[in-house]
Amino acid sequence: MTRTPATSSAPSRGEATDQAPGGTDLSHGLKQRHLSMIALGGVIGAGLFVGSGAGIAAAGPAIVLAYAVSGLLVMLVMRMLGEMSAANPASGTFSVHAERAIGPWAGFTVGWMFWVELCVGIAVEAIGAAAIMVSWFPSTSSWMWVLLFMAVFCGANLAAVGNFGEFEFWFATLKVAAIGVFLVLGVLAILGLLPGTDAPGADNLTGHGGFVPNGANGLVAGLLASVFAYGGLETVTIAAAESEQPVKGVAKAVRTAMWRIALFYVGSMLVVVTVIPWTNKSITENGPYVAVLKYLDIPAAGQIMNVIVLIALLSAMNANIYGASRMSYSLVQRGEGPRFLAKVYGGVPRLTVLASSAFGFCAVLFSYWWPTTVFKWLLYMTGAAILVVWAFIAVTQLLMRRRLERESPEKLVVRMWLFPALTWVALAGILGVLALMLRESDTRVQLYSTAGLTAALAIAGYARQRFRAAAARS
Repeated sequence: MTRTPATSSAPSRGEATDQAPGGTDLSHGLKQRHLSMIALGGVIGAGLFVGSGAGIAAAGPAIVLAYAVSGLLVMLVMRMLGEMSAANPASGTFSVHAERAIGPWAGFTVGWMFWVELCVGIAVEAIGAAAIMVSWFPSTSSWMWVLLFMAVFCGANLAAVGNFGEFEFWFATLKVAAIGVFLVLGVLAILGLLPGTDAPGADNLTGHGGFVPNGANGLVAGLLASVFAYGGLETVTIAAAESEQPVKGVAKAVRTAMWRIALFYVGSMLVVVTVIPWTNKSITENGPYVAVLKYLDIPAAGQIMNVIVLIALLSAMNANIYGASRMSYSLVQRGEGPRFLAKVYGGVPRLTVLASSAFGFCAVLFSYWWPTTVFKWLLYMTGAAILVVWAFIAVTQLLMRRRLERESPEKLVVRMWLFPALTWVALAGILGVLALMLRESDTRVQLYSTAGLTAALAIAGYARQRFRAAAARS
């Protein structure tokens, strides 16, 4: 797979590339419909269906504002990433861009940081999906379902990239349909058009302590909860490199990010806190979506949402195996990892798929063997990883945009809005969220742990860079 469009020049000596040597490249097996649904469904995760309950409990109706603010930050990050990815599509996406703009140590750091985050995510999602299956089939054991899910999705990703695309296409279709039905029911309930319901008006938004019932502290807690629910959007820029039309695909995905975030996240939260009081205990006990469906007297609401959450977990698991394998493939192709993994079979980097799946499966075992030690620290180390990735994206875009304007202005198919002002705003926002993590003991530990992992990777990457430079001179 070539990183850049056919009209671009070949990479110069020493420039970042994730193209396989000898002409054995990744396939372009993802169709435009795959990419569209990956972009559409990638934003809908289990964190939205379940995790948003904690944010509502902390912020009250102001959770709508929290999701809007964090959503705006994510849109700016995606716009920056879209600009760079449309100019130079690569399976290593922001890692390749960081290596070009900042240096090999930066590409090494952010790439392996993202890989560890995704692999730990595989474990978390496998465990969550297995828990749902055990609740349906009590005579089974969790490890059986974990093993089944790992085998299915590892096998699918080993066979062909089109398999990943098909799984995500249908997963995303079901998730989008579920959100769509929920929003329609919610709007009808708000308007008082559902049988047995009265229009709530603004009672639930302004009553029960007001719009911001817990003050600034509650709003900050809701903001932190909402930021981490947006993980998954980056996958589309990885997948775009293996699509039929990489530049067109990533450009379209980024341009539609705004309405996706507004509709799915902000819209959903607005429906929840408008239809039922934010103090409703069912929001935290069963999740906000189940709470609303039960209030609307939808039969089997809990089981319906269990199915949707299961789909969201399996979708994220599939996407994380894919994303981790492509990121590690890009890194080893650029000499930033074990070279024996840099082989492509039938257009698929099967060795990195196996390595990423194996790490994820080991993390599952860690959760069983050492839930309060090893696995807990893996979660802590990746707790703020996405913010580190976003910070690298912002700094990289600041540097790369000037270079593109100077050297290849025709590649700027997607442009960051109001550059450089909004890039600086986004970077300040990221740093602000990191600073807010210092307020609470749990998030503070996550921040320190992630900082330690980042520092270790940066030192290793810089040492590797210096060693290679010295070797090249000798």
